[in-house]
Amino acid sequence: MPLIIANLYLSLVQLTSDAPDPADRGAGFLQANPYQVELCDLPGNFPEAISRTSRLSWLMLQPMAQRDFYIDRLRSVMTALVILHHTAITYGGPGGWFWREIEPSGAPSSLLFTLFCATNQAYFMGFFFLLAGFFTPGSLDRKGYRRFIADRFLRLGLPLLAFILILGPATAAIVTWAQGHGFWPTIVYLFRHRRVINGPLWFAEALLIFSLAYCGWRLAAGPSSSGKQRVPKPVPGSRWWLASALATAIAALAIRRFVPVGVNIFGLQLGYFAGYIFLFAVGIAAWRQDWLKQLSWKDVRPWVVAAILAWPCLPIGIVIAQSVNGRGNSNFSGGFSWTAILYAFWEPFVAWGLIAAWLLVFRERMNRPSPFWNWLNRRAYAVYIIHPPILVGIALLLHRWAAPALLKFGVVGALACAACWLFSDPLVRLPGVREIV
Repeated sequence: MPLIIANLYLSLVQLTSDAPDPADRGAGFLQANPYQVELCDLPGNFPEAISRTSRLSWLMLQPMAQRDFYIDRLRSVMTALVILHHTAITYGGPGGWFWREIEPSGAPSSLLFTLFCATNQAYFMGFFFLLAGFFTPGSLDRKGYRRFIADRFLRLGLPLLAFILILGPATAAIVTWAQGHGFWPTIVYLFRHRRVINGPLWFAEALLIFSLAYCGWRLAAGPSSSGKQRVPKPVPGSRWWLASALATAIAALAIRRFVPVGVNIFGLQLGYFAGYIFLFAVGIAAWRQDWLKQLSWKDVRPWVVAAILAWPCLPIGIVIAQSVNGRGNSNFSGGFSWTAILYAFWEPFVAWGLIAAWLLVFRERMNRPSPFWNWLNRRAYAVYIIHPPILVGIALLLHRWAAPALLKFGVVGALACAACWLFSDPLVRLPGVREIV
């Protein structure tokens, strides 16, 4: 029987085609695959360029434990959280977005949205970078520099360009049209004044930069840096976690001294990039040293406790700052004020515990096959790309509905998530497009 299986596998490998690598989907959505059959859970060392039939046969031959379903599900959940995050901004949360129905204020709903958005911002985009970093070394090793870089430009650069040229201006024009200023005049104005709107595709822009930087580092470091040298090592201890949180906070504080949160440089909020860069690097190290499979509650529990203890510090700080300085007069975004220091240190202490907890809970409870989850996972990257005009359109359609902000957040957020996944379905079936998203 083993000989029969081995011969079958060799025959499958010979049935090759130049299919895109399933572990290299753009913008951190790294395990979707271009076929209609949902094969997004193939192991990272699956041989390249195997046909659709071969992939199905390979899945049948592999032990279930080798396929990390939970990672795909995590990025689908994080994608939905991105939509809800932007919905919260629409109804009173802080942050930049195309359309605000309610400005941030001292209303209870606005304060809840502020805490919701701040908590999300502390970890969820960094989480995407960690997952992207995790799959980067293996992808580069399989493809080589030339094909790896070409694929990054295809799957990150093209969606970014499409958003800048089409989706971004269209979303802005939908808002001005609803306000009575017309659709096409806005399009003309944006192009005439060379206004670039990268929207949430700033993530694709950043990940493209990170990927190129990683290639440069690998070239400079030589063969010793190759991800092929994958040697399992224990997950670092709590002292390392503490040192990394302190270092990330200090680096963020230093960056925000010159580029405060909310200031864009080439469409990127560099004030958050200390954590993004560090977590991308952690993802690379996690792949090489197999940390995700070794992560345990013994490693995570102290940082879940730390996150629980640290989280109330921000709302308490907001209350104190407002009582001392008045509403809207405290600077959390940059400089060396005590509020800016609090925010910079609060983020990693909350983020490390939340990211680790998500990983463990999903690995233990969500690491099993499911056709429904496969359907969601395959469309998550397309959802991330197209969600701005859909969310804005739904919010504008319900603009005249006189309902509490929290209720509108729930209804609009749910409708936007459902609509985004439904609209993304035909996109992933289109020849050409499905190889990108």
